[in-house]
Amino acid sequence: PNAPNPFNARTEIRFDLPAAGIYELVIYDVAGRRVAGFDGVGSAGTNSLFWDGRDDGGANLGSGVYYYRLRAGSDSATQKMILIK
Repeated sequence: PNAPNPFNARTEIRFDLPAAGIYELVIYDVAGRRVAGFDGVGSAGTNSLFWDGRDDGGANLGSGVYYYRLRAGSDSATQKMILIK
């Protein structure tokens, strides 16, 4: 999960990969609209990235509940996080 949660300025999203490979992490608002996304190649074990509450265009998002979905290979996981401004 991400920490801190709830968060204000930024949060760290940590995730474990069983093997090195490509991942995609997409952040959605409560209406299910994509607001931000990250992709890359992670190493086996713990990986992390930071999200500062901005959308893909760089605009600040409002307070609320957001969900992120991580996909790596055939696996996926979804978590909830709360942004407080």
